[in-house]
Amino acid sequence: MKTSQQLIAEAKAAINEVSIADLSSALKTDSETVLIDVREPAEFTQQHIAGAVNYPRGVLEMNIHNHPKVAASGCAQDMALAQLAQSPLYLICRSGARSALAAEALQRMGFTQVYSVAGGIQAWLDAGLTVK
Repeated sequence: MKTSQQLIAEAKAAINEVSIADLSSALKTDSETVLIDVREPAEFTQQHIAGAVNYPRGVLEMNIHNHPKVAASGCAQDMALAQLAQSPLYLICRSGARSALAAEALQRMGFTQVYSVAGGIQAWLDAGLTVK
């Protein structure tokens, strides 16, 4: 048996975790940056980072093919998903736990530039950064 904290620690050891400063910089400088908020819809509706797309952790793997970048590509779904897999994907949740688990899952799906935001939206808010 593993506790949730052990599972999260294992995920964090297998993924790339970045700071809110890294995310903020990527959003300002890289137009290819994709931000996915893996919190529940009610959490997302309360406040979120501008430009984020909401795919809750529980359905992320089943819904990633619906991302606007996939739909806008005009390519077949498999090709568009492969293109999305080459974009830097930043995942954020409330504290960094769900985003770590989500990053691990997307890596298993073949996504190569996946980053979990350490501290999540709480760290973003604590730093005084803006939300919608």
